[in-house]
Amino acid sequence: MLFNPRSYDPVQFDEPTRRLLRATVDWFESRGKKALIDTYIDRTWYADFLEFAAKEGLFAEFLTPASADGSKRWDTARNAELNEILGFYGLGYWYTWQVTILGLGPVWQSENEAVRARAAKLLAEGHVMAFGLSERTHGADIYSTDMILTPDGEGGFTATGPKYYIGNGNVAGLVSVFGRRSDVEGPEGYVFFAADSRHEAYHLVKNVVNAQMYVSEFRLENYPVRAEDVLHTGQAAFDAALNTVNVGKFNLCTASVGICEHAMYEAVTHAHNRVLYGRKVTDFPHVRRELTDAYARLVAMKLFSDRSVDYFRTASPEDRRYLLFNPMTKMKVTTEGEKVIDLMWDVIAAKGFEADTYFDKAAKDIRGLPKLEGTVHVNLALILKFMGNYLFAPAEYAPVPSRLDAADDAFLFRQGPARGLGAIRFHDWRTAYDAHAHIANVARFREQADGFCALLLAHAPSKEQQADLDFLLEIGQLFALIVYGQLVLEQAELTGLDPDVLDQIFDALVRDFSAHATELHGKSSATEEQAAWALAHVRRPVADAERAARVWAQVEALSGAYEMQP
Repeated sequence: MLFNPRSYDPVQFDEPTRRLLRATVDWFESRGKKALIDTYIDRTWYADFLEFAAKEGLFAEFLTPASADGSKRWDTARNAELNEILGFYGLGYWYTWQVTILGLGPVWQSENEAVRARAAKLLAEGHVMAFGLSERTHGADIYSTDMILTPDGEGGFTATGPKYYIGNGNVAGLVSVFGRRSDVEGPEGYVFFAADSRHEAYHLVKNVVNAQMYVSEFRLENYPVRAEDVLHTGQAAFDAALNTVNVGKFNLCTASVGICEHAMYEAVTHAHNRVLYGRKVTDFPHVRRELTDAYARLVAMKLFSDRSVDYFRTASPEDRRYLLFNPMTKMKVTTEGEKVIDLMWDVIAAKGFEADTYFDKAAKDIRGLPKLEGTVHVNLALILKFMGNYLFAPAEYAPVPSRLDAADDAFLFRQGPARGLGAIRFHDWRTAYDAHAHIANVARFREQADGFCALLLAHAPSKEQQADLDFLLEIGQLFALIVYGQLVLEQAELTGLDPDVLDQIFDALVRDFSAHATELHGKSSATEEQAAWALAHVRRPVADAERAARVWAQVEALSGAYEMQP
């Protein structure tokens, strides 16, 4: 189930894609672990990686829609694969790719053919891009911006204002910048325009993070914005910002998977070859439990992320289910990544601080992913918008197949207005659970999920509770587990996942549901009926020592399975 550079051959993709993915892996492996670690510790800008990507045409091939260049395509399946590989070797390498994706979002959504052609040319030349949305004062609050565009009397503008926390802002050939007109109030005054970090009116202030990556603060001073530089105006600019985040937010899940995979090889190999008190560390029952739990959670992360790709690629104006699965990948998969690292860290202890390990870097970097493209709380609040229709109003949809075909995902750049989330319908979530009812912990989790529906029907949050975000977020966590389990089950069916591993995954989900039910019970704002429901739906997973032993054997086999070249 895990990515292993020693045996990696992405046969599911076409030959050009296979060559580029394999070339990326080979570049990191030939560079070696010492260079990977030294440049991280020294916070060395990854110019050598960008030179490699430029030489191979990596970003140009993967991030140019077919409409801009017929030999290229924007294919979410292979983009997700590259996310995982880059995360496996380090967050910084993934980050420069991620913010290039964000910078391109407003461009590929624009009708401005001149800027689209400029972006395609810059990609072909090896440039990276940046997304100039957030500001120090306002964060990523799209409703507020201090980037002011003043009409110049000749059909263009001069732009003055700050941007903060902008990846690639030090070198980006094109920066998609969000601002507002000085002479137009309200949403009609929004503007997205293309800027160049090399322009004399573009002032780079500093790197705002203590890391290998460059996350810039920059300021424009009377920057000339020609009419041909404008990407979007009015409501379309607002929609472009949200729809870009829809595309870019998804990438965080597979980066998290890659980080955890590399860390797991290190952790299992270290623990399995260490002897304490005359016993192998992995002979201790609590160690086996923690590493097995980490493995099951990591497999679930990968299953959910892979299945989400299919919904992105099948999306249309009539099928917007991806808009739920997107914040789920951002919130749930990335926080599971933190749990996976913590479980392994409890086992390897002080080893996890050592400078010559990848794990030391993973333990720091995994924390960042749930906090990018909106916090966990923001994404949970978004997920709640879908809850009623998801649980109680299923609709008919044609089955969504695995989408590994070499197709351009053009819909992602014509998503349309960023509204109407509460009207989106879903297929019946129970179908996936029914198909796996023979697996003990799936059945047990289904009892909890049905109970959650009963809670909402009998003791729905009151008007006061609906205004209490602290209370609602716990409801959101319970709901998110049901959605998470559904896509895990769908992907398990499509891939023929070992039933033992699936049972182990739902062992964890049963415990997680019980933990959040306990939290709900403790909320001061919960009614007596809601608190009683919470305690009544705490469940123990179905124990099976033989199943646990079989899954442990899969974890144990990771020892020595991969070590990065020196």
